[in-house]
Amino acid sequence: QLQLVESGGGLVQPGESLRLSCAASGFSLDDYTLGWFRQAPGKEREGVASISGGGSTQYLPSVSARFTISKERAKNTVYLQMNDLGPEDTALYMCAVFRTRDAHTSTRPDSYTTWGQGTQVTVSS
Repeated sequence: QLQLVESGGGLVQPGESLRLSCAASGFSLDDYTLGWFRQAPGKEREGVASISGGGSTQYLPSVSARFTISKERAKNTVYLQMNDLGPEDTALYMCAVFRTRDAHTSTRPDSYTTWGQGTQVTVSS
């Protein structure tokens, strides 16, 4: 059974950093593309970053200079390092698995099936 568990969210001040984790079970991150998404109240879900099984990455342009997606094979975990956070980054952050294996990167939510519960990120002074 595929399962994703996010952690690492919290309340930070503008300019600070956070590292989110997405622990995967039931499948190998070597075989599947995984994405990070966020959804703020009243807004549509948007793809933030994606990493393929082979390690290719893709970012939402507005975060590409500040966010880094990576993965640790030994822990079957994907990370999202977020630097220089601003109030516009406040949202529920979720990770998800691409619907098929051996796929390229994608930041389209409709390309993904299994989703985690999410972790809240709040940026406020």
